[in-house]
Amino acid sequence: MHRLAVFDLDGTLVDTAPDIAAALNRRLAAARLAALSVAQVTPMIGDGARVLLERGFAAHGAAVPADALDAFVADPALEGGELSAPFPGLVDLLRDMSADGWRLAVCTNKPEKPARALLERLGLRALFHAIGGGDSFAMRKPDPAHLLLTMGAAGGGRAMMVGDHQNDMLAARGAGIPAVFVGWGYGPAAMALGNPIVADAAALRAALNNV
Repeated sequence: MHRLAVFDLDGTLVDTAPDIAAALNRRLAAARLAALSVAQVTPMIGDGARVLLERGFAAHGAAVPADALDAFVADPALEGGELSAPFPGLVDLLRDMSADGWRLAVCTNKPEKPARALLERLGLRALFHAIGGGDSFAMRKPDPAHLLLTMGAAGGGRAMMVGDHQNDMLAARGAGIPAVFVGWGYGPAAMALGNPIVADAAALRAALNNV
């Protein structure tokens, strides 16, 4: 049976917080609200576009305008703005894993279209057998069905989930597969929920070798 590694995207594979903050701030500016800093926006990431907007507007005590979600999802920054980049060592890790016969997949609460476009811009799209976005199925993380359907689309296998948010850890627990929490991501260590925490790409490589 082949091995399968399923990765979260924002905060796990790619540091997208600056571009996400820029896109959110364009929606806030359209509503004549003040911009938020990247540090303020980063903890809001992980539960999908709608929830991010709700948190961003709630920071000003405001409701999300009816047209904000569509405009936000269509923002070019979400599809690979100039501020987004893979975390150190991960591109080499992904390429080495692919060469070693691993199947790779992305399971993210980010909408599928900008997730695919981001990976394409970074030259990583071809490495992944499946991309399960936040709108790809009827459910999303932490629902384990989101992870299981993504795994199925990638062809299954002996799997591990890699993420930086409790949603990733809960989805893995519900799916009955092991998980690793990346310490460089956007979620605090408490979100690891008792799963191993890795500090860098080398430590992640070692953890994945146990699959």
